[in-house]
Order: sequence, then C-alpha cells, then structure tokens
Amino acid sequence: MERMTTPRRGPGRPRRADQRTTPEVIVEAAAGLFARRGFDAVGMREVAAACGVDVATVHHHVGTKAALYECCFARVFAAESEALTRAVATARAGLADGPGPAMAALHELVDVFIDFLEDRPEVTGLWLRRWLEPDRHAELDARYSEPLYHAVEQVLAEADAAGVLSEPQPHLAVRSLVWSVHAHVVGLLSGANGARQRREFRTFAHRWLDRMYPPPA
Repeated sequence: MERMTTPRRGPGRPRRADQRTTPEVIVEAAAGLFARRGFDAVGMREVAAACGVDVATVHHHVGTKAALYECCFARVFAAESEALTRAVATARAGLADGPGPAMAALHELVDVFIDFLEDRPEVTGLWLRRWLEPDRHAELDARYSEPLYHAVEQVLAEADAAGVLSEPQPHLAVRSLVWSVHAHVVGLLSGANGARQRREFRTFAHRWLDRMYPPPA
C-alpha cells in the first residue's frame, strides 16, 4: 500500500490555514513579539519562526527590522482609526444638540477606545515599549498616535468654544485619559479580576468625564 505523505510547505507560505496574506501574518506575529519584549530583544529569525516562514521571506515582504516595527504601528493605527473615526464624528455632531447629547457622545467615544484596547492588549504593549525610550523611534508618535489624539482634542476644543463644556487644555485631558486606559489594560494583563475590573474601570471613566465636565450652570 502506498504511504501517504503530507505535502511540504513552501518557503514563503505560513503554516496557518487562513485567508490572510503572508505580510499580514508576519506583521501580526511581529507585533505580538515587539509588544512583549521590545524592539531590541526581537530578531527577524524569531519573527520568521513565529509565523512559519523562513527569514528570507520576512525580509522580502517587510524589509528591515525597523521597517517591520513601523508596519506594526501602522497596522495598529489603521485598526484604531477604523474603530474611533465614527465615534469622533458622532461626538462632534452631538455638540449642536447641547450638553446632554454631547456628553453621551463623549461617553460612547471613551467606551469605544476602552473596548479597542481591551480587545487588543498588544497595542498597549507596543506603545509602552516605545515610550520607554522617548527619543528612539519618536517619529512613530507623529504618524500613528498624534493624529488620533488631535482629532479628540479638536472635539473638546470645539465643545469648549460652543459652551458645552469647559476644557482649556484638551491635549492634557486626552493624554491623561489615554494613559489611564493603558494602565487599566496592564492591570488586566497582570492577572487582575478581568470581568470586575472591566466593569469598575468603565464606571470610573464615565464618572471622570461627568466630574470633569459638569453641565454648564
């Protein structure tokens, strides 16, 4: 009886049987590694092994390790932009309806951001590793975090100008909340009571907004 053999995997094909392209698999694997260990501790051969291709294939699709690192942040930025763009637009539109609807839209915007980071904790890992070395890869902030920060800051600035709320320093408000959510995700990763912490943090974030921006007298 003829012995059946499993076809050998080609050098450029990932082991995963899904519909993603090889570059997508490479970037996803690299993002997880960079998030856990940082830029210097991850080698291209390790990335190749993690996604089931040879190292030449990794270089072919993404180039250098620095280019791959940037691809990870670009991937995160695309996903985050998709998640937040509608919520930002809704918040901006809510300004015309007065303080109540505007605050409800801000609550929703914060919820969308919290949901995004809870579902993708590697995003927190990537950014915290990046920020441990403030002067290194600093261009990534300008490309992949500041545009979203500025979009939310603009909503707060427009709300302030319309008299819906009072926020003279929207850049500080946005960064403070972003860091708070990242800290929350770190807590989840450390093994905290996930369901309880998720509920409590959501309540805290809403309370923070309500106390920061009470209805105008």
